[in-house]
Amino acid sequence: MKILVAYCALILFVISPSTWAADVSSSEIQALREQIRQLSERLDQLEQSSQQAPGSAQNDVATVTSDSQLSAPISDAAQDLNRRIDEAVDAKVSERMAAVSWAERMRWSGDFRYRYENIAVQGQEDRNRNRIRARAHLSADISDTIQVGFGLATGGDNPVSANQTLGGGGSSKPISLDLAYVEWTGLSNTSVLGGKFKQQQINVGGSGLLWDSDWRPEGTSVRYDNGRLFAVGLGTWIESDSNTGKKEFAYGLQAGLNLPLGEQTNIILGGSYYSIGSKGNSAFFSDRIFFGNSFDPVTKTYLYDYNEVEAFAEFEFELFDRPVMLFADYVQNLEVNDNDTGYALGVNFNEAKKKGSWELNYVYKKLEADAVLGLLTDSNFGIGGTNAKGSVISGAYAVHDNWNFRMTYFINQIGIDGDNPRDVDRLQLDLQFKYK
Repeated sequence: MKILVAYCALILFVISPSTWAADVSSSEIQALREQIRQLSERLDQLEQSSQQAPGSAQNDVATVTSDSQLSAPISDAAQDLNRRIDEAVDAKVSERMAAVSWAERMRWSGDFRYRYENIAVQGQEDRNRNRIRARAHLSADISDTIQVGFGLATGGDNPVSANQTLGGGGSSKPISLDLAYVEWTGLSNTSVLGGKFKQQQINVGGSGLLWDSDWRPEGTSVRYDNGRLFAVGLGTWIESDSNTGKKEFAYGLQAGLNLPLGEQTNIILGGSYYSIGSKGNSAFFSDRIFFGNSFDPVTKTYLYDYNEVEAFAEFEFELFDRPVMLFADYVQNLEVNDNDTGYALGVNFNEAKKKGSWELNYVYKKLEADAVLGLLTDSNFGIGGTNAKGSVISGAYAVHDNWNFRMTYFINQIGIDGDNPRDVDRLQLDLQFKYK
């Protein structure tokens, strides 16, 4: 009789609309589920009793029959209760998801750098200057597979530098578009980018032999990386407006293998091919600057195209419980026969990432005049561009996890394809801050 009363009470509870008028808390849901479990167990016991005792007394049979007759509506009621609970939970989840603001789907990141720089070019007076670089990047998740990004940076329209020299009586400094892209990650291990975005290809050892790290391609990039095999296809506009009198779409492919040799040892081997049509075009960034590349002094146009073949390797291991990278990078322009090659050899010892950590780096580079498009290579090596060789020594100390001090010293020669090369020394002292 007690069980019958409990069942009836539960049925009345289930069918009562007032029960669902208020929000269902997690503790209430848990209590309801426990009642359903206990009632289900009781029904199972009644069914077993009915099957195991067919010759029992009449009143027992009547009781079992009565309980069995109730079992169907009670089971239906329990299922309905479960359904209502699930619907209430789903409604709450949907309500909370709808209430999630765009701010929670967005991420800010960026950095600030203060730099003191001294440049000593043989035959010229030393140049001293103070510079800043500030960049801010906002990304937002549109869906599980689509992200859009937008970034601003100091500086003017220089494609390989966001530095801004201080002065002018404290004049306002320009801010430029640094990033504007959409990224799709709907395929496994694959990323597709369109717009103006950060480079996806490996910048071997950070040497900047082909590309300055500040250069932002403008076009499309597809990257695949499964942990062992990687490939990056790039199509980028060097100039897209026909009204300028020149129009050039560059493209290329980088691919390689990531080969673990142990827990702390790894080798990366790869190669690239890039095609940049420039022959007969005036300078892309400035009508008077060719950044070391050969040009016609009368028409002020490029003499050659740049079909660049690259081969590279990075070898990572530990020495004295500290990470070490040895790297080599080689490039040749297939369109010319002289002054057509470049290479970089270097070592990076330790990493200045966590507070109190430090690093030391050394690279030797030689970049002949027409090895690569000078506009896009390292803007600090030599005086920027090609036709230079020499050493780059740097070190950094992490004052904080997101704050470090770095010193870089360039010991270079420029004009190496001529009879009168000149020495160029450059000292950079940087305070760098990052945020996410």
